[in-house]
Amino acid sequence: MGEYELRRLGEIDEVSDGRCAFRPVRLELGITSFGVNAWTGQTPGDRILNEHDELDEHEELYLVHTGRAMFELGDERVDAPAGTLVFARPGLRRTAFAEEAGTTIIAIGGTPGQAYVPEGFELWAPLRALYEAKRYAEAADRGRAVVDAHPEYPFLAYSVACCDSLAGRPADAVEHLGRAIAASERFRDYAARDSDFDPIRVDGAFRALVGEP
Repeated sequence: MGEYELRRLGEIDEVSDGRCAFRPVRLELGITSFGVNAWTGQTPGDRILNEHDELDEHEELYLVHTGRAMFELGDERVDAPAGTLVFARPGLRRTAFAEEAGTTIIAIGGTPGQAYVPEGFELWAPLRALYEAKRYAEAADRGRAVVDAHPEYPFLAYSVACCDSLAGRPADAVEHLGRAIAASERFRDYAARDSDFDPIRVDGAFRALVGEP
């Protein structure tokens, strides 16, 4: 990798988690200090951003790059033509819709007071639809190759562990959860509270891994 990278947005392939498709800018450029991705509404009325609130998580800055968007911020609707910056703090419910064909929004985010830690959610996005459809075994099978290819993202191993658990594969779930915890202790606490692990919560290896008696 050189000292700089150049891309045009259209050169970055879209990926989808079954909701709104986006272009994984951060992953494509190898950015590790902040999150940044781009969403496009192809036709007027298309939802560009998934409705979410980032409670206790990210501040987000949105730049309407092209077209015109209508943001819903809490109970307010905000018209945002190209060139508009919209800053949303954690906890505020937000979404946006295209007012013009080809409206593109670039989103930049990070957690206040914390160094940014990339999780690789862009790589998990195509498998999320399988998880939502309760096709857990298929999601785990496909996710295993992603985990092996990208060990730098323990979130991926954690996500596969969730699917393993829900698919009735306790040994595989413990293996992948162990990989996630080895990389980041925060996943031990997550697993202790995550209902995705309820199917294997009585498993001795799982209980030992999360520190439960």
